[in-house]
Amino acid sequence: MSNEEKRKIIIPGEVIAKGDYLPGEGTEKKGDEIIALRFGLAEESNKLVKVIPLSGTYHPRRGNVVIGKVENVTFNGWVVDIGTAENAFLPLAEVPRFVSKDEIEEVMTIGDMVVAKIWNINKRGIDLSIKSRGLGKVEDGMIVKVNPNKVPRVIGKEGSMINLIKDETKCNITVGQNGLIWIHGDKIEDELHAKKAILFITEKSFVSGLTDEVKKWFGENKK
Repeated sequence: MSNEEKRKIIIPGEVIAKGDYLPGEGTEKKGDEIIALRFGLAEESNKLVKVIPLSGTYHPRRGNVVIGKVENVTFNGWVVDIGTAENAFLPLAEVPRFVSKDEIEEVMTIGDMVVAKIWNINKRGIDLSIKSRGLGKVEDGMIVKVNPNKVPRVIGKEGSMINLIKDETKCNITVGQNGLIWIHGDKIEDELHAKKAILFITEKSFVSGLTDEVKKWFGENKK
């Protein structure tokens, strides 16, 4: 596949690639052809072809890092809205330190934002954890909301795009797979600069050679 084919918008039923390719998400293989099953951007990496949808809702997966809002506090944890049909739950046992039931609202209360990891999905719902490094309550900075399907573009291949934004703005940035992004910098101007860059990427997500476009944007938009 050429670079143009890798990043072109395709429709369901369209042949994306022929030959020695493997079907990834949003595609199927018929004979030696990879067929699109949904509308979106074709992407090929190491002979694996997939379709990145351009719009839609967030589909939770185990291992995803997400950012959510505490909707309710119970005696054994927090109910968190992560933008899915049903709320997720962060149990007391998944907090890195011991918290007594009396202290639960001191850790987090209704309206607080939290960075968490999905560690289980079952019939009861989605279970969250904040035991790993970089997870926990959002204390400061700003939250930006983007379409969840634009998240791969914001992150870039092997983190290339998000690292470019971090380097240019000197901000810490945590990208939730559910489309919420936490930006934390020393100055509000730095955070706003990072936010503008992220919104530029989401607007231009269908463009091929996007990294070069973003580098050019940073060159033209000095703080």
